[in-house]
Amino acid sequence: MRNLFVRRQFICFAFAGAVLSSVIVLLAVIAASRARLVSPDSTYFLRDRHGRFLGEAGAPPDGEYGYWELAAPPPRVMTATLAVEDRRFRDHPGVDVLAIVRAMCQNAIHLKRSSGASTIAMQVSRMQNPGSRGYLRKAVEALTALILTARRSREDILRHYLRIVPYGNRVHGIAYAARRYFDKPVDDLSWAETAFLTAIPQAPNHMNPFTGEGKRRAALRGKRILDILYRDKAMSREEYELACFQISDLPVPRPGIRPEQAMHALLRMDQILKDRSARLSPQAGRLVTTTLDLDLQNAMSGLVYETVRKWDASGARNAAAIIVDRESNEIRSWIGSTDYFDENHSGAIDYAAVPRSPGSALKPFFYAFALESREITPSTILDDLQRGPGGIVNADALFMGPVLPRIALANSRNVPAAALLEKIGIEKGYDFLRTLGLHNGIEPASRYGVGMSIGNLPVTLEKLVQAYSVLSREGRLDNLLWFEGQVKPVSRRVLSENTTRQLALFLSDPLGRMPGFSRMGALEFPFPVAIKTGTSSRFRDAWALAFSVRYLVGVWVGDPDFQPMNHLTGSTSAAELVKNILLTLHADQRAGLHDLSFPPPRGFKAARICALTGDLATDACDRVSLEWFRPTEHPVNHCRAHVRIAADMRTGGQASSATPREFITVKTFVDLPPRYAEWAKAAGLSEPPKRPDDLALFAPGPEETPLMPRGKKIQVSIISPENGLSLIRDPETPEEQSTLALRAVVDPVVPQLVWYVDGKPFKVADYPYTVRLTLTSGERTIQARLPDAPFSSKPVRIIVQ
Repeated sequence: MRNLFVRRQFICFAFAGAVLSSVIVLLAVIAASRARLVSPDSTYFLRDRHGRFLGEAGAPPDGEYGYWELAAPPPRVMTATLAVEDRRFRDHPGVDVLAIVRAMCQNAIHLKRSSGASTIAMQVSRMQNPGSRGYLRKAVEALTALILTARRSREDILRHYLRIVPYGNRVHGIAYAARRYFDKPVDDLSWAETAFLTAIPQAPNHMNPFTGEGKRRAALRGKRILDILYRDKAMSREEYELACFQISDLPVPRPGIRPEQAMHALLRMDQILKDRSARLSPQAGRLVTTTLDLDLQNAMSGLVYETVRKWDASGARNAAAIIVDRESNEIRSWIGSTDYFDENHSGAIDYAAVPRSPGSALKPFFYAFALESREITPSTILDDLQRGPGGIVNADALFMGPVLPRIALANSRNVPAAALLEKIGIEKGYDFLRTLGLHNGIEPASRYGVGMSIGNLPVTLEKLVQAYSVLSREGRLDNLLWFEGQVKPVSRRVLSENTTRQLALFLSDPLGRMPGFSRMGALEFPFPVAIKTGTSSRFRDAWALAFSVRYLVGVWVGDPDFQPMNHLTGSTSAAELVKNILLTLHADQRAGLHDLSFPPPRGFKAARICALTGDLATDACDRVSLEWFRPTEHPVNHCRAHVRIAADMRTGGQASSATPREFITVKTFVDLPPRYAEWAKAAGLSEPPKRPDDLALFAPGPEETPLMPRGKKIQVSIISPENGLSLIRDPETPEEQSTLALRAVVDPVVPQLVWYVDGKPFKVADYPYTVRLTLTSGERTIQARLPDAPFSSKPVRIIVQ
């Protein structure tokens, strides 16, 4: 019986021993897995360019801040920390047995926990793996501390402790606490400031430096720390007395509050730093000076709010604005909405980063590409005569006839822009926009086609401003800069200096904008400003991009839900906001007395150009533009379209030698190529009268008809509609109103031609030959012929559904 009892006792002890061993092994395994130094990423402390607090960025998900690394903890900080937290830090193996015995005795005497025995290594284990306290957890911390001390140097452990220890207000680490509470580097802390901060980790919530009572408690405990340090001879008597005097009244700055007007800018910087899309130099560290100007940010935020609110009734619910220093490409102000906290207008959305249709804001890049590739010169004539490729029309539904690139761009004509994009090539134009960073190239160019010229490629204001920086910085493509010390990629030249200077002259010419835009409006400034506006379909978006000699400014105005505005355009809304911004930025130049003109292209020569022909202007030309040319591209021919002719006042025809002097008057006439005939007539331009002798050219001869010039071959071309055009009739439109314009060009001009439809005569048309065809379902074949003459156009086929 006794042997059975003994055996049972042995089995119980063996089982208990096995369980205990398993627990110890398990605890050891857990401790070993935790015996490493880990920390969240360090927080960025952001200041504006003048050193004022903006906010923190890069904080971990739990919302704690700091965790700044210490390359070498300052001696004062190490001495004060070890004197309070772990006096035998350099002697024990990670667990202080003497401290444990002392704590057990004190706790037993007071019948409560009145003293702790955690070493710095044990505290590191607890802070890295927080949880409820208990004896089992304490055992894991002790094992972890032993293994950690065996694995890592004591300097590493102390440095890590000083990086992660909490100092209240979600602040971690002595270096970050020194910056947050005293706005200075940790190396510059005095003895009083060091003792004050060293006191806080014991009870961070009760020693909050931002409250009067918390600051008093931290100062009292800091005074006791100073007593310990003086007793240990870590400081001299003079240092001790000075520190005791200072600690009772340490100046702690008010807690930094993120400025409401910079919320979107802070969120954008936080995203950039987390994505590492902007690299900072190693010298920059985590104390980051941004390029933002807080005073400017606040002023511009108020200006944007006040300006946009007056358009609220017209459907402009929000706006965004970006201001960039032209010379450095640094962002001075980033306004993502009129009010971040305005829920009624979705103010929390950063509209500077939302892709929207840019309208005509992309046109300058196609003109720049065409100039760069020499597809055009400043004297190239572009036609604004009828619907452009893809059926594109001008916003005002009017046409300006022959126009120079300067006039076409400054007036934002859609038809010439679409034709120009088609000329340089859709793929090439699309690739150039990708080079500028306006899209990622995922979609094929064919998805957008010539519609890119009028804004069917969505872009963000941020990307558009960066693209316009190429124009403002004379062809160099650089990233927009957010931070001082930001690593700059190698600058890429994507356009020549001369091309961008041409564009600046085009976009800053108030006379070039006429007649599309009136003088003295939102597009005109008392100092040179190159400006381009854009308006998306149905007035959903209004844009304005502008640069002066100092700044580049981009503005978007629109509705958060993509609803149409009430006829608010880029020139009537966004441009006004841009003007208000630039007038504020150039307050010292409002009088217009400063010489701040944009420079012409280097080595180019100026010439007076006829705006209708692109040739050198004569005294007869009434529309003249001053353009700059390479020596090899300088025009050599003088305009022959504008002619001054002696006319017979009685007949309106050209005077002859027989016309009495009192009936002769000198008039200026315009003789343009035949394709401009219809436009010229609508514009009220007078054709040169024929001399009496010229009428004989149309006299019938043996082989000529009355309407065919003798000895000349006549070219007949249909310019509208296009061959292969497919139309869908609106069933609600009355049949008599459902018509299609038939237009043709005859060279040389003849008095009449005959339109044929499906091989049958349809209508005789006098010069300039335009008629309208009533649309009926089916396929139609259209041709233009000269009456009783063997000259005709190629047939054009259309389908009406």
